[in-house]
Amino acid sequence: MSQTNLHRATKAVHTVPPLCVDLDSTLIATNTLHETLIAVAGNPVVLASLPRWLMAGKAVLKRELARRASLDPTLLPYNQPLLEYLRREKASGRYLVLATAADRSLAEAVQTHLGLFDEIIASDGVRNLRGKTKAQVLAERFREQGFAYAGSDRTDLPIWRQATRAVLVNTSSRVARAAATAVSVEAELHTRAALLPACIKALRPYQWIKNLLVFIPLITAHALDDARGWRSALLLFAAFCTIASGLYLVNDLSDLAADRHHPYKRYRPFAQGTLPLISGVMLVPILCLLSLGLATMSGATWAIVLYAGASTAYSFRLKQWPLIDLFTLAGLYTIRLFAGGEASGYRVSMWLLAFSSFFFFSLAVIKRVSELMAVQARDEKAVPRRAYVVSDLQILQLMGVSATFVSVLVLALYVQSEAIRYTRPTLLWLIVPLMLFWQCRLWFATARGNMHDDPITYTAKDWISWLSGIVLVAILTLAAAPL
Repeated sequence: MSQTNLHRATKAVHTVPPLCVDLDSTLIATNTLHETLIAVAGNPVVLASLPRWLMAGKAVLKRELARRASLDPTLLPYNQPLLEYLRREKASGRYLVLATAADRSLAEAVQTHLGLFDEIIASDGVRNLRGKTKAQVLAERFREQGFAYAGSDRTDLPIWRQATRAVLVNTSSRVARAAATAVSVEAELHTRAALLPACIKALRPYQWIKNLLVFIPLITAHALDDARGWRSALLLFAAFCTIASGLYLVNDLSDLAADRHHPYKRYRPFAQGTLPLISGVMLVPILCLLSLGLATMSGATWAIVLYAGASTAYSFRLKQWPLIDLFTLAGLYTIRLFAGGEASGYRVSMWLLAFSSFFFFSLAVIKRVSELMAVQARDEKAVPRRAYVVSDLQILQLMGVSATFVSVLVLALYVQSEAIRYTRPTLLWLIVPLMLFWQCRLWFATARGNMHDDPITYTAKDWISWLSGIVLVAILTLAAAPL
C-alpha cells in the first residue's frame, strides 16, 4: 500500500496506530525456522549445506530453507484468540502489518491463506528482521503515525520500546512487566498450555504397555522367583520405555504435516504447537543416552540399538513403503520379546516366536486398516505419508484376519505338543478360544471404526480386554500350579 493510502487508513481510525504482528510464537504457536529445519532433516544434501548458509547469514539460511521446505500455511497451528482479535481490528478499519523475522515467502503464504494483512515486512534473504533490526525498520516505516506491535518474548522488547502500543501474546510475567514499563499495553492474550503436561503427553507413557513384552519369556518359563532375571528385565523395560518415548518424539517431529492433517493426531503437542519443536530436539538425545545406560546394565544393549535403528528408519522412510512397514512394526514388537529373553536368561522358544510373529503382524495390519477406514470416512483416497490407498482395505483385512487365525493355530499346536511344561496342560486349551475371541474383537472394533489408535492402546482402555487378560492369567496360574 502506498504512503498516501496509509495516511488515509490511519485517518479513518483516528488515533489508532497500525498494528504490526509477529509470526513465530505469536500469530502461530510454532517457529517457522524450526519447522523448515525439521522438514528438510531427511535430506542429506540440504543438511550438508546448512553450515555454509549459516555462515552467509541467518537471512540466507531462512531463504534457502524456505525454498526447500514446503510448509502448508493452512495446517500451521494459528493462535485463534489472536486471529479473532485481528479480525475485529480489521473490521474496524485498522491497518494490519505482518512483521516477521521469517522469510518473506513464508509470510506471503500465510497472508494468502488468511487474507488479513495490508502489508508484509519480513526477512528477505539479506536482512534478518529480528529484535533491534526489526525495531529500526518499523520505527522508520511508521515514524509519523507510530505503531502498535504484537509479540511474545524478550526479543520483542527493543520493538516495544519503539512502539506506541503493545499487544502481549503468551508473554512470561517478566517480559510482560518489562514491556509495560516501556509502552502502553493495548491487550494481553494468554493461550499457551503448561509445558510439563504437554511434554508428558508427547512422551506417550500410555504406550509403555507394549514394553511389558520383555517379561513374557520369564513368565512362560515359570521363573517368577528368579530375582536376577526380574532385575534385568525391569532395567530393560525402563530402557525400552525411555527409548520408545524418545523415538515417539522423532516420529512426531518428522510427521508434523501428516499429523496436522489427521483428525486425531493433530492434537499431539508438536502438531498443535503446545510444545516447542526445540524441546523435542533437546529431549531426544537425553532419552537415548539414558536408555543406552539402562540397557547396558540389563545386558541387552544390542536390542536397544537395533530397536532404535529400525524405529528411526521406520519413522523417516520405511513407513512409506507398503508391506515393509507392516513387517517392521511386527519386528519392533518381536525385538522386545527377544530382548526380554536375552536379559532375563530365558530365551524365546520357536513356538513363542512362531505365535508372536503372526500375532504381531495382525496387530500391525489393524493399525493400517484403522487409518485407511478413517480416510475413507472423510471421503479421501490415501493416508498422508503412507503407501496405502482406500482400495487396499480389502486385501489388508484379508491378510490381517488370516494372520490372526494362523497365530491361534500355532497356539493350538503348541498346547498339544510335547514341548508343553505345565502340570495341567489340558487347561491351556481354554487359552485358544480366548485368544481367538480377543483378536476377533479387535477386528470388529476396527471394522466398526472404533479403533482410533494403536490396538495395544485400545486394549488398555477396553474393559473386556482387561477381563480377557485376567482370565488368561488365571488359566496360566492354574495350569502351572503344583498338583
